[in-house]
Amino acid sequence: MIQIAAGTKVYLACRPVDMRRGFDGLSAEVVNTLNADPYSGHLFLFRGKRGGYLKALYWDGTGMCLFAKRLEHGKFVWPSIVDGVLQMSAAQLALLVEGMDWRRTRMPDPLPKPAMA
Repeated sequence: MIQIAAGTKVYLACRPVDMRRGFDGLSAEVVNTLNADPYSGHLFLFRGKRGGYLKALYWDGTGMCLFAKRLEHGKFVWPSIVDGVLQMSAAQLALLVEGMDWRRTRMPDPLPKPAMA
């Protein structure tokens, strides 16, 4: 499981990318397609065309990290193929990495404050 620091934003690239790309190729994808800084300390997720392979690019302050996961069965749940990027929460990231449908999660409604008796 990937543990990310509090305040780290998670961005999901909606278009599939060539999974042969490494640090430099995915960094270029972040800059050119997602219009973001790969050295910002945020996590950027990419999926291949077939959908069963995932790569994450992350700058931890000392170096660039590249994480990969391949599902043995099934595909990662991904949004429609459109240009752009989608931001997700750390909880949704955890579900995505496990191969679950992260889109079905939502924040619970806030509870009302207790009344003073």
